[in-house]
Amino acid sequence: MATITSNPRRWWALVAIVLSILTVGFDTTILNVALPTLATALDAGNDQLQWIVDAYVLVFAGLLLPMGALGDRYGRKRLLMIGLLLFAGASLIAVFADNAGQVIGARALMGVGGAILTPITLAILPVMFEPHERGKAIAATTMGMGLGLPLGPIIGGYLLEHFWWGSIFVINIPVALVALVAVAFLVPESKAATPKRVDLLGAVLSTAGLVSVVYGVIEAPGRGWTDGLVLTAIVAGVALLLVFVMIERRAAEPMIDLRLFRRARFAWGTAAGTLASFALFGVLFILPQFLQAVLGHDAFGVGLRLLPLIGGLIVGAPLGERVGHLTVTRFPVALGLLIGATGMLLGAGTDLGSGYGYVATWLAVTGFGIGLALTPAMDAVLGELPRDEAGSGTAITMTLRQIGGALGVALLGSLSAGVYRDHLGAAPAAARDSVSVAVALGDQALALAARGAFVDAMGAVLMVCAGIAVVGAILVAVFLPSVRPAQSAEESVDELARVA
Repeated sequence: MATITSNPRRWWALVAIVLSILTVGFDTTILNVALPTLATALDAGNDQLQWIVDAYVLVFAGLLLPMGALGDRYGRKRLLMIGLLLFAGASLIAVFADNAGQVIGARALMGVGGAILTPITLAILPVMFEPHERGKAIAATTMGMGLGLPLGPIIGGYLLEHFWWGSIFVINIPVALVALVAVAFLVPESKAATPKRVDLLGAVLSTAGLVSVVYGVIEAPGRGWTDGLVLTAIVAGVALLLVFVMIERRAAEPMIDLRLFRRARFAWGTAAGTLASFALFGVLFILPQFLQAVLGHDAFGVGLRLLPLIGGLIVGAPLGERVGHLTVTRFPVALGLLIGATGMLLGAGTDLGSGYGYVATWLAVTGFGIGLALTPAMDAVLGELPRDEAGSGTAITMTLRQIGGALGVALLGSLSAGVYRDHLGAAPAAARDSVSVAVALGDQALALAARGAFVDAMGAVLMVCAGIAVVGAILVAVFLPSVRPAQSAEESVDELARVA
């Protein structure tokens, strides 16, 4: 079994891991500002633009579970390097693409790289850091994930203003290559001491099920939740995942150990992270539209104005780690979710007369709360994982967080569209579909009404996000147990074996 290194280089290795996750982070948002440019440059229609976005999301969500398990079997460092190479190579393909189909293919390949990087970066942390240091490492990784969100629009807006559309993919290449070199020299190799066989059936079922569910969720806001295709995709996906769970429970060497959910700290730490992701993705879905369509900022300006959210996250993440070690885990997690809910409730009070100072304030409060909650929640999860199963266990948590985020965007997108249409009243069909279109039509009265209706829709979304965060805080306060921070993964797995 791999041992935790005491080499001081582990902190430099952490920089390599943060770079790896940062690569995924800003690529997630950089594409959003480039879609209008890609539509013109590649002569891409709406369906093709949607697939440029969705190809990544579907592959990424579908492969998280098997990639975590493969890292445990074949080596996490090795797989991390492969993921970075795939990400850089796919970005290079996108740079030289001359049609939308090639960009879609490149984005799907990036999704493979992202599916490797996301669970493996976190799975390496328990190998490199002792339990009393692990929280600091998780806080740094959380900050790296968060920092990528505003960097996407900021960097993308600058590149599109000064260079050609392919430059948004060029930026991935040096970051991924620097991370690759750093990982090669600084990150220790680790894998399961007794590797499991490759569970091909489990991999196929989990991938097909997750892709089907996420596809249905993505299509729901546009087609409607009762649409035949949407219902078929979601029901089929859930059925496949249920079969997957049944097979995994009976398998001698399952791809993922579902007994982990009997561990309250793993289960409720994962639940807290999933609910926080639902709320955070909801905020990130609605806010850029408000900043762009209602306040009139361009993509670059939107990215800059997201910085208070990330600033709060960067302050809250390391503080959550410290508070978790000084008190009990449930305290910073529940408190963070409540603070995040407070920020969202303040955001729900935004109106057309609110200045950006008010918006920046509630964004900072929201980010601080989410950061305060996420670090100890993830520390609770990683502390329960046997080192042999760090990859597959982390993949479970990240998969649920990804699904939570996707559901947040889909459900809250449907809510915001419904509230916007209801509050706008009689208006041209195009204006009822999009506040940006309503503003662009040139009718001042219509534009003012559309902005007001969208602010009402944003308030409804933020109220729901706040409610989700409050529910999460209550559940965590009641059910998340607290143990000594230094309890090792080996102690956890011994207890797991006793309760199995």
